[in-house]
Amino acid sequence: MNIGLGDRRKTVLLIDADPHARAVLRAALEAASFSVGEAANNREAERTIARIRPDAVLADLLADPAGDGMTISEWLRANGDPTPCYIVSTAAEALVGSIGLHELGVTGVFLKPVDAALVVQTLRTRLAAPAIDPCRA
Repeated sequence: MNIGLGDRRKTVLLIDADPHARAVLRAALEAASFSVGEAANNREAERTIARIRPDAVLADLLADPAGDGMTISEWLRANGDPTPCYIVSTAAEALVGSIGLHELGVTGVFLKPVDAALVVQTLRTRLAAPAIDPCRA
């Protein structure tokens, strides 16, 4: 954990039933000085969101539905939460072609296997998170 970063450290919530997929993204995000929370499913994510108040969410498209059968992005919007929500999934190609992502409250899509460097750079840009030298943190 990096000490002394104050408000500059951003928090990302990973939602994926696959612990290996979460571990890969967690390692890349923590190496880039993000704080990371995890949830194995959307119901667990709802509780975690209330607890950690993430700056962004990365959710597997195939995670189980959140409350009332909604995706986690729809659940965020229904609760008035503007947190950016990115889909991380092998099935994202089918979603992109058939459903408007904006209607689902989705900010963007990352296809598995995930390019962790692209995820980190996208989140840094979106969240205006500075690149932090881990040797100085």
